[in-house]
Amino acid sequence: MAKKPLILDHSEYDLSQIVADTEEIHRYNPQRYEMAQLTAICYEDLENGICVGYKDMSSDDFWVRGHMPGLPIMPGVIMCEAGAQVASYYALKHRLMDTKMIGYGGLEGVRFRGVVRPGDRFVIVVRLLKVRRLMLTCEFQCFVDEDLVCEGILKGIPLPVDELMAEQA
Repeated sequence: MAKKPLILDHSEYDLSQIVADTEEIHRYNPQRYEMAQLTAICYEDLENGICVGYKDMSSDDFWVRGHMPGLPIMPGVIMCEAGAQVASYYALKHRLMDTKMIGYGGLEGVRFRGVVRPGDRFVIVVRLLKVRRLMLTCEFQCFVDEDLVCEGILKGIPLPVDELMAEQA
């Protein structure tokens, strides 16, 4: 069986060239503390709708102690969350949807193909497939070194922030 093509060849981005650091990412993404899953964005291509970010894993990440004790591996759901955060950053920065915040609308075809451990640099490559008023669809591939560890399709939907805040008050 032929390997699925890469969204972007590893040689086309440079992880040392920071486009957005954590502070800049926080201008667009609301996740903080344990749920902030990005260290930096290192590549943006508006013409092809591609964005690359990464998270430097450490032994202090919230999942390390309990998943799995003695053999810490990043949970798959957190891998998908990191993909969603790259997509959300890109969509909100470039105003692809008329919303303040994007949430999950669904995941499709997600496959976990390797493990991520403390000390790894987890690289996320996202490509925009479709933008509609009420849904953003992207494909994502995640890597450690150049090894594919996760891939799939994610869908983002606009969250009604003002309504949710009013309900909370």
